[in-house]
Amino acid sequence: MEVLKINNLTKSFGDLEVLKGINLSVNKGEVLSIIGSSGSGKSTLLRCLNELEEPNSGEIIFEGVNLLDSKININQLRQEIGMVFQNFNLFENLDVLENCLIAPLKVLHLDKKSAEKRAIKHLHAVGLSDFIHADTRSLSGGQKQRVAIARALCMEPKIMLFDEPTSALDPEISGEVLDVIKDLANQGMTMVIVTHEMAFARSVSDQVVFMDQGIILEKGTPNEIFTHPKKTRTKEFLKRYL
Repeated sequence: MEVLKINNLTKSFGDLEVLKGINLSVNKGEVLSIIGSSGSGKSTLLRCLNELEEPNSGEIIFEGVNLLDSKININQLRQEIGMVFQNFNLFENLDVLENCLIAPLKVLHLDKKSAEKRAIKHLHAVGLSDFIHADTRSLSGGQKQRVAIARALCMEPKIMLFDEPTSALDPEISGEVLDVIKDLANQGMTMVIVTHEMAFARSVSDQVVFMDQGIILEKGTPNEIFTHPKKTRTKEFLKRYL
């Protein structure tokens, strides 16, 4: 069952064409990883999926609804699309639990008891039971990113988008974040992940997309992309990592 389908998506910034007719689909419970060099359009594509960037043309069909239809309430649909950024984007004036309560209280209008129960459940799932009332400024980068994941999960989204979730982290602690994402994959969460972690993409993905200069140059299973890439550019890119 298709959760997300992208048809001929384009995006330009002035004269710079960043996305040049992207076509993709993601099924329920599937993990799609997007790899490629800096400037290939990976993060722009991800940000278009919940309209943090507005595409120039094309379609983004989420559960049968075109997100780019002017009649659509995009804020309502965003509730079902979780997003985790490179740099955490936590509210540093709030503690860990309070960061996770804002959206369930203000957007979903849950009562405080229900919102707290949900938040504590997700904080426990990401290994932060001992940090529920911690000052976010005192946390490590890996802990901050796990709070950000728990916060997104508190909306109980139907799909999760990850934009380079470990790029701001020391390599020694990025593993704790990747383990959380692997756990979500094992639980059947539908995910689109922009990542530079090739071993992780290889192990967790159902399909992998290699982007280059605004197009999808190659896509396939992890085995097809990492073991038997067809395109010269894909081979050159992977040589640097594998």
